Amino acid sequence: MSLEELRTLLARHVRADWTTAIDGVLISKVDRADPPSPSMSGTVLAVIAQGAKRLALGDRIYEYGPGQYLVASVDLPVTGQFTRADPEQPALGFGLVLEPSAVAELLLQSGPGDVPRAGEGIPSGIAVSDAPAALLDAVVRLLRLLDEPRDRAVLAPLVKREILWRLITGEQGATVRQIGLADSGLSHISRAVRWIREHYAQPFLVEDVARMSGMSVSAFYRNFQAVTAMSPIQFQKQIRLQEARLLLATHPGDVTGVGQRVGYDNASQFSREYRRRFGAPPSVDAARLRDAGRTPASALPDLGRTGAP
Repeated sequence: MSLEELRTLLARHVRADWTTAIDGVLISKVDRADPPSPSMSGTVLAVIAQGAKRLALGDRIYEYGPGQYLVASVDLPVTGQFTRADPEQPALGFGLVLEPSAVAELLLQSGPGDVPRAGEGIPSGIAVSDAPAALLDAVVRLLRLLDEPRDRAVLAPLVKREILWRLITGEQGATVRQIGLADSGLSHISRAVRWIREHYAQPFLVEDVARMSGMSVSAFYRNFQAVTAMSPIQFQKQIRLQEARLLLATHPGDVTGVGQRVGYDNASQFSREYRRRFGAPPSVDAARLRDAGRTPASALPDLGRTGAP
């Protein structure tokens, strides 16, 4: 019953920009299965109510469908597509942005034994599970508040806390809990990811970023690979190319300038790596985007159309 009502609520309240009247809650609706396209995952919970989606992170593939949820604990460059979506049965998804401060607050308030013991090693930055009935019920109650503006300001924060608690104590709890732990392995990698994203156009030494993250080079490299499914240099390349595509959407005639702005000194290398990533040279891809009237997914708010939900 929860899944059926979830579909109804999502279809009724979806907006063109996927935002809602509840801060941090997004609703997606896609009525066609587009080819795979790159975006950033966001730090989110995503629940699929109808349709199906495939997401690639490095060499890892994640697939999820109705009644399943995905957690992204780090904002990562992904390639994704809805694999089941058409006008008669569009893909419908719910998204909730995960805030580290909210996770940390719940962890501080939990009593001894309330939270499962963490396993060894650092979890992947993305995980998929079947959504338990209690989690789906909380999501449905949160969406019902979109029809109840008088109650929304008071009750929405309470229901969001319940959803977080269901995640923290659920199958992917280890991943979610690390979002709120200031000294967790995931938080160290998140800082490195954020630094690389903010300085993507600059060359760097892995040793320097490892030191900045408070890890030895070997531990940093191992943990970075576990979370992102790629090396730090591969991660930087993904960010550079996604930023280049976004810039080319507004500056299609300045391929050389765009390549230099994102950190490429060699124009032929930029063109070669861009083509390998997006299937066409920069100038051709820019023209294709312009003619189709499309905006690259990385330009969309928070939950990119190929990220989550």
